[in-house]
This record gives sequence, structure tokens and C-alpha cells, in this order.
Amino acid sequence: MTGTEKIWIIGGSSGIGAALAKAFAEEGAIVVISGRNQASLQQVVAPLGPAHGAIAADVTDIESLESAARVHGPFDRIIISAATYDPGAVIAADQDKAEAIIRTNLIGSFNVARVGTGHLRKGGQLVLFGSAAAIFGLPQGQVYSATKAGIVNLAESLRVELWPQVDVRLVTPGFVRTPLTDRNSFDMPAILEPEDAAKRILRGLNGKGFEIAFPRRLIWPLRLLAVLPKPLAFSLTTRLRQ
Repeated sequence: MTGTEKIWIIGGSSGIGAALAKAFAEEGAIVVISGRNQASLQQVVAPLGPAHGAIAADVTDIESLESAARVHGPFDRIIISAATYDPGAVIAADQDKAEAIIRTNLIGSFNVARVGTGHLRKGGQLVLFGSAAAIFGLPQGQVYSATKAGIVNLAESLRVELWPQVDVRLVTPGFVRTPLTDRNSFDMPAILEPEDAAKRILRGLNGKGFEIAFPRRLIWPLRLLAVLPKPLAFSLTTRLRQ
């Protein structure tokens, strides 16, 4: 990585996005972060130094994304970590909140992909965030898990469609301590701090693999669950119902 690299992190005002901004800046990259709250963005970007920037943009509003990209692009990497979450059973979900999760997580990632491909340098990275929750549908995942599964499929399609002009990558994190996971009332196995997650993601993005999935002690049991016969998998996950 060199100091000439420019990275746009959408969802950079907190959690993994903020930790990634700090990690990339420490590596010498120029970082631009986006989110809906300019004041929160400034709190993250100010300690990074004057070379870095923050601009308000909403992933559900293509025009705001396009405007931000025109001001600060072109980029070497565009990372979309913005997401929202409301834990609980799927059928019990509030309709408005559920639709907002779909708009932000799935449609938001689609919007960033559409806008971002026009503002990436040749061979640049487009990084989408899935989740360990996308590997197998678990109780209390609400529609969040479904949106993340959709993002996985989207990333796979984009990888084939856009390569080699755009290097599409997928991040599949387990539990990371963020404002979103703070809403959970259950034990979160193998939970990581955002700084640890950011280091793993940065290392993965500098490598060649399509997917950066961690931690293994959570990811691999879920992958095993996904390949088990469905009656057995459902029998095991039924025990997780609250």
C-alpha cells in the first residue's frame, strides 16, 4: 500500500468502518468516510489528519452517493460497511423497521456498487460486507440475515461481471463489538473488537482471496451447519430459539 492510494469507506462513522478508516490511514492511504451524520463523521476523521475527508451521504439515496464520489473520487478502493439491524423473530418484526433494514443493507449495497464502479480506478476494489449470519438462517436474525445473504449473492455476481476492471471482494465477519451488536441480548461467541476486525480485513484485502471471513472458530461451524442435511440442521438451530 502506498500513500497515493485513496479509499472511500461508506459507513465510516462508527464500528468496523471507523476502525478501518484509522487502520488504512496509519498505513499511509488517503481516507474519505461517509455516513448520514456529518458531526459523527468529523469526530472520526479529525484525528486522522488534514489529508483525510468526510462527506455526508446516504446509501439509500443514489444522488447523494454520486455527489460524494464526484467530489472526492476517483478511488482505489470503495468499501460499503453501512448496515442497520433490529434483532428479533422474523414474523414479529416491525414492518417499517424491516423495510428500512432491506433498503439500507441490500439496496444500499446495490446502490454503492452501481455508483462506485464509475468512480474506481482500473483494477480498484469494491468491497461489500456480508456476515456470518448469512451462512445459515438462524432464529432472532430478523431480516438482517436475509439481506446479508442477498449481499453475498450480489458480490458473487459482481465478481464475475466486473472482473478484471473491478476487483470485487466480500467481507464475512462474525460478531464484532459495535453499536449494532450492542443491541443483542444473547451471548456472542468469539466476539472481536473493531480494531482486531479491521486488521484482519486490511490484511485480507491486500491478499488475493475473494472472501475475508473471520474468526474461523465461528465461521467453520456455521459452514458445517449449512452443509448438513436440513432436518439435522433445523433440529440443531431450534435449540437457539429464545
